[in-house]
Amino acid sequence: MMMYKVCLIGLMAIASITCCAAERLLLAGCGWKKIVVLDKNSGTIEWEHALASQEDCNDVELTREGNILYAYRGGARLINSKHEILWDFKVQKGEELYTATQLPDGRYMLAVCGIPSRIIELDNSGKLLMELKFDTGIKNVHGQFRQIQKLDSGNYLIPLMEKGEVVEMNPEGIFLKRVKCGGMPYSLFPLSDNRWLVSCGDGHNWVELDWTNGKILRIMDDKLLGYKIHFAAEVSCSASGNMFFSNWNGHTKDKSQPLLIELEQRGKVVWKLYASPEIQNISSVFWFNREIGEPIKKLISK
Repeated sequence: MMMYKVCLIGLMAIASITCCAAERLLLAGCGWKKIVVLDKNSGTIEWEHALASQEDCNDVELTREGNILYAYRGGARLINSKHEILWDFKVQKGEELYTATQLPDGRYMLAVCGIPSRIIELDNSGKLLMELKFDTGIKNVHGQFRQIQKLDSGNYLIPLMEKGEVVEMNPEGIFLKRVKCGGMPYSLFPLSDNRWLVSCGDGHNWVELDWTNGKILRIMDDKLLGYKIHFAAEVSCSASGNMFFSNWNGHTKDKSQPLLIELEQRGKVVWKLYASPEIQNISSVFWFNREIGEPIKKLISK
């Protein structure tokens, strides 16, 4: 059940040994009209990409080829470091798109909120390869889901926001299992083959979930992190095992809390990122340690 975003960590761990690249964070968020690459150590923005009005980004990542893949509510785009569009997938009227990720086989998976909802896979040129339609049982399109995960089995884990639960769905669109986690589940981060960290949005916490028995093993909230959690959004992990927690502040007037919190494996907060005129509303984070535009294979072959 380990997905590409976690498998990538192992590759990057090798890359960090071979080239000692600086830590970088690819950041975006609902209500923030840009995507940026932040040099973590210096706090400087190395690269930024402007978004158009209404293009809320809730999922962004660096692909193995060194390109930038992002969802923007009205669709998903793959661009290179020069801002050139490699492909641009647009949703139909009444739909919203919040999941855009590269799968282990190189395909791109998009997830579209709508009636019905859709999971789509594209090739490198943006050509449609697969489409699965399904019913979330949620009539409010905006309240259906944000980031879903595809498992090695071919099934999908979907955090259903308005239902406060995570469901497992097979490739035929049939729900096999439901687990209540509370809040408004936003995204899922794999910790092991049967343990997931669920970002619970307006529940103001992250919960560690044992998917085998459906039990919550741990709750990570303001008491653990030491800061007020407004909206618990995406989590990313570095090669060292440190975790980055997105604390989106778009639903509150309080802008004093950190937008991003780094927690080491022993549970100590070791780094924070606060709002500034250049940094706002982080709901998506992707850690990497190579040059933007540089493919992973090139790094590993050095």
